[in-house]
Amino acid sequence: MKLPKHAELWLAPYLRNRLEHALNRTPAKRLWVALTDHWEPWGGKASEATATARVKAWTDHWPQIAWGAPPDDTGRPPCYTFFYPQEEYHPKTLSALEPMVADGVGDVEVHIHHEHDTAETFTEKIVHYCKQLRYEHNMLRERDGRIIFGFIHGNWALDNSYPDGRLCGVNGEISVLSKLGCYADFTMPSLPSVTQGRIVNEVYWATGSPDRSKSYDRGVRATVGGGRQGELMLVTGPLGIRYRGRVMPRLETGEIAVYDPPTAYRVERWLDLAPRIGEDIFLKLHGHGAREDNARALLGTAGLAPMFRWLRQAADRRGIELRWASAFEMASAVERLTNAAPTANSPLVDVPASTRAL
Repeated sequence: MKLPKHAELWLAPYLRNRLEHALNRTPAKRLWVALTDHWEPWGGKASEATATARVKAWTDHWPQIAWGAPPDDTGRPPCYTFFYPQEEYHPKTLSALEPMVADGVGDVEVHIHHEHDTAETFTEKIVHYCKQLRYEHNMLRERDGRIIFGFIHGNWALDNSYPDGRLCGVNGEISVLSKLGCYADFTMPSLPSVTQGRIVNEVYWATGSPDRSKSYDRGVRATVGGGRQGELMLVTGPLGIRYRGRVMPRLETGEIAVYDPPTAYRVERWLDLAPRIGEDIFLKLHGHGAREDNARALLGTAGLAPMFRWLRQAADRRGIELRWASAFEMASAVERLTNAAPTANSPLVDVPASTRAL
């Protein structure tokens, strides 16, 4: 039998995660849902007219979908987090998102595609970009007098994780991000890329060596009362296998796209795979929604609108609270749980040394 792509990275941790899940039958009480989009309206060397049309599709249709969706148990609509690329900075494009951010149905965080950078050049780019978002568009947030941000790495190359070092260049990028004010990374899962981490279906703190690549392969699981256990929080999306309607199983990565639209069955699978901390489920989905084909799928009648209904129905069947969240709100919920009460040290989430070689 042919194994799925890069199974050597994720299959053993996935099976271990499934065993732990089966042994832990504690009912969940709360479901957090965040939509984290690698939102690239200028991607593919788009013209200004194309980029403008891509933005307009979202500003025209997304607020209607959000306000038409079933509210969560606090009465709030869903929030879409646009991880907007640093290298695509255009003031008019970001200004067009400001009304959605002000209304609470949108949020903006940091995304970047870069290559051949050093820690110094990467720092310069991120610091300058964060100041643009904060002071020119009233986006991002401040904590203790410094700008903080969520992060998704372009091309999945977080922490210089391609074996040949392409599409990043910064060993120790996890440490750099933490020092710059990143409150959490939302890049994983990255399959079918070789950059996929060895920790799956967990919210965890990265603890790998700060001077090596792919340091997110080691970490400490976030637990209730466990506190901060590493330099940077990683919020991973659901990763596993799904079977229904297929002769051969298919990878489930929490991506919503024209070639993999949401379905009621996928919603059930997401809730089974998504990371849990105590009695809370953290479902982080992702997409590339600016592209025309994906935008039509997500903003159309068979996309996000029914997905929100299915999620509401799934939560109601389980008798659990539903919370629509931005990326920031999801990470904040994790922080509240991990700081909730003192407990024993959190368990190490790792892979055997014999299989850890990069």
